[in-house]
Amino acid sequence: MSTWLITHEDCLEHDTGSDHPERIARLEAILTALSAPAFADLHREAAIAAPHEALAAVHDAEYIERIFAAIPASGRQHINADTVVSAGSREAALKAAGAGIQAVDAIQAGEARRVFCATRPPGHHAEPDESMGFCLFNNAAIAAFHARQAHGIQRVAVVDFDVHHGNGTQTMFQGQEGLFYLSLHQHPLFPGSGTRAENIPGNIFNLPLPAGTGSEAYRQQFHGEAISALIDFDPELLILSAGFDAAATDPLAGLELTTEDFAWITDELVAVANYCCGGHICSMLEGGYDLKALADGVAAHVAGLMR
Repeated sequence: MSTWLITHEDCLEHDTGSDHPERIARLEAILTALSAPAFADLHREAAIAAPHEALAAVHDAEYIERIFAAIPASGRQHINADTVVSAGSREAALKAAGAGIQAVDAIQAGEARRVFCATRPPGHHAEPDESMGFCLFNNAAIAAFHARQAHGIQRVAVVDFDVHHGNGTQTMFQGQEGLFYLSLHQHPLFPGSGTRAENIPGNIFNLPLPAGTGSEAYRQQFHGEAISALIDFDPELLILSAGFDAAATDPLAGLELTTEDFAWITDELVAVANYCCGGHICSMLEGGYDLKALADGVAAHVAGLMR
């Protein structure tokens, strides 16, 4: 079984403006990095569009229609203070959500062992009935619910190493037997959620970290608490909300990770997947807003998934 890259040119048509943090140049930088000879063996597939029923598994029907209705025929439109849509956003969002479904299907069919979904817009801030933080639909949660409904997978874990807490994923997973959400993130920081007080044994596990946390402290928390909790849950499928905005140079946060840290995080998660679930990982792009740190971090991450 090979490692797959799932992406789609439609995700380059989600035009938020060149001065917006979540801009087209992010995906362009990633795809350039993954065109290097080191990634020649990466199997590449075009993302499918998510069907309506997959969106409706985690989002309110009225919300889905409201998002589609907000997409302009031309130009750009703010749907809230920080989330922008353009004429290409509908297809981009459907492909971003569909990529995770496609990844889960490929893994379950034995065609892929690990998959990285290089798509945008991101998803982990999207609530059942609210868009926020650049996100329209919750791609990781959609993939997780699809894994349970289409394939009967009993235990699905999402590990979120984006620097911002995935409030939407936590909301969708909270109280759901067989779903586990684990997040390491800076706190306090947008969106303000993700304290240890919100933790639910076997279901929600937040590890908030103060600004300035660097490699040593981050690795101690990750290897000690996070990995232990993940192994205790014993997932049958591991989904990653892979954000690269914990990099020291990222303009939207204050953690101090390096490219080597993202390689190390990947190695830790691959080891857990090998132990618990046949090495099966569906990794989905979230944040990362310094273009070089993002491209370097993704390259290190995908190289780790390929090992």
